[in-house]
Amino acid sequence: MESFLYQASIYLAAAVIAVPLASRLGLGSVLGYLAAGIAIGPVLGLVGAETEDLQHFAEFGVVVMLFLIGLELEPRALWDMRHKLLGLGGLQIVLSALALMGVAMAYNQPWGIALAIGLTLSLSSTAIVLQTLSEKGLMQTSGGRSVFSVLLTQDIAVIPILAFLPLLVVTLPVQITGDGSITRAVGEDHGDHGHGATMSLVEGLPAWGVTLVTIGAVIAVILAGVFLTRPVFRFIHAAHLREMYTALALLIVVSISFLMMLVGLSPALGAFLAGVVLASSEFRHELESDLEPFKGLLLGLFFITVGAGINFDLLFRDWPALLSMAILVIGIKGVLLYLLAVSFKIRGRDRWLFTLGLAQAGEFGFVLVAFSVGQGVIPQGVAETLLLVIALTMLITPLLFILYELQSRRIAKRGVEIEADEIDEDGPVIIAGIGRFGQIVNRLLQGSGFKTVVLDHDMETIALMRRFGFKGFLGDPSRPDILHAAGLDSAHILVVALDDKDASTRLVAYARKTRPDIHIIARAYDRVHVYRLYQAGANDIVREMFDGSLRAGRYALENLGLTEYEAAEAERVFYAHDRDAVRQLAEVWDPNIPASKNDAYVERAKSLEKSLEAALSARQEQPKRA
Repeated sequence: MESFLYQASIYLAAAVIAVPLASRLGLGSVLGYLAAGIAIGPVLGLVGAETEDLQHFAEFGVVVMLFLIGLELEPRALWDMRHKLLGLGGLQIVLSALALMGVAMAYNQPWGIALAIGLTLSLSSTAIVLQTLSEKGLMQTSGGRSVFSVLLTQDIAVIPILAFLPLLVVTLPVQITGDGSITRAVGEDHGDHGHGATMSLVEGLPAWGVTLVTIGAVIAVILAGVFLTRPVFRFIHAAHLREMYTALALLIVVSISFLMMLVGLSPALGAFLAGVVLASSEFRHELESDLEPFKGLLLGLFFITVGAGINFDLLFRDWPALLSMAILVIGIKGVLLYLLAVSFKIRGRDRWLFTLGLAQAGEFGFVLVAFSVGQGVIPQGVAETLLLVIALTMLITPLLFILYELQSRRIAKRGVEIEADEIDEDGPVIIAGIGRFGQIVNRLLQGSGFKTVVLDHDMETIALMRRFGFKGFLGDPSRPDILHAAGLDSAHILVVALDDKDASTRLVAYARKTRPDIHIIARAYDRVHVYRLYQAGANDIVREMFDGSLRAGRYALENLGLTEYEAAEAERVFYAHDRDAVRQLAEVWDPNIPASKNDAYVERAKSLEKSLEAALSARQEQPKRA
């Protein structure tokens, strides 16, 4: 118990010190966790042999993360992503595996071992990349979604890779032992290597039996998600104990992960499948809120154990070669990713995000290396080197994201047009512009339970919005193609909240011409802009300073001696009269004549002003309310 508390204190203290420091330096939390692990492990020696056992526990954070990712995806969304999953993701795995296999063969490895190495290194770090994308608000960019598609494909590909790796055993040399039995000459024992025995339902079964058990497990997960979750949640709800929701959420993830392990499948993939099944459930948000804290804590612990588990003795003995191999892996994958980005028309900053974000090896590489060693596919000595190369590429990853940010700034300074996001959602309301005006409208609508599609041409604004949990899409709302992609053809309401007066007027005119039935609410800069928007076809026009000015006037009336009721009534009368006056003046306003020289406009304005004064005077002469 004392040892556990000591180790827990060390890990938590390292995280509390290193992560905020790394974040303040702009390095991101992932690099902070990795640095904390290196500090308490190889550098200070505060943690030792228990790191490997703890890493298996920390890998549960990856499982929880994939479950939460699945909750965000409905089966229809997966079907819509099929081209990216099979095309972009599938090509990345195949091309990277073959290229890295060639490099391994150049290092005098047999083709079977080389292929196993290539497959292992072709996978990227789901944990690091998604965590960094979320922190930087890049998940909903076109590049971020392309990265996510590839990571998703890689996670799914772990299953066939695990099934394929044992077939490579025949490529290893064999030797005859003294008792006449045949063993694989891989240099060391290939037992479970500290992973512990895991009972399996498929052990000893023929191939067709393994297939049936696997299919049965997947069907069981789907049926349980569809038919069991609703009654179980109702049963838990009857207990009126908030902590039971958290216990149930953990039970779902743990039990599904255990079931997947029993049939020899990836626990992370099983959790992802369960998340997809529950994505359309009314309990989705409940599950997300309950598991989110566990995901963050366990992922942080996972990154710390990766840093603490680096074999610095081996690294220091041959650091030039190991570092060169890590950089070579990143370089090869980066070149292939860049070529794929060009082929799939990923442009600008998104191309660099796609290239640099996926160039590392990943945490599933640790799983595949351990599995390959246990199956006798990869020798122990090669495995140790491979694990160190994977860890080094993961350590370099935060630096690659820093390089992406530098490149992104250069692109912005050169004035290169930013590629608009791929808009994959629609809703009853489109909000064009998410500045100080549009974000209030958006918060009110979303808080009231209405779905919105937010567009803005400023990347920093969209990124900031995403950091606070609001989804938005990068793109110029005044462009017809962007507007139609956002759902103009089916939306009920268009809110135009652009800073650019001319752009907002053009947008209103285009939307009214394209959709005569849509209700358009537009933000106006001043009275003249109101007239332009009125003529363009806006239904409701809001002057950005009008309501705030009215409230200030009401406060002034209250402090001049009027009661709150009298001041509020004066505000109401002025509001109603001014709106009607603006509507009347818009009818006589001519954009080709200055207002001061438009006689009809001047006469109508004078008449309306006298009418306002009379209305306010009449209001004050009425008997005061007690």
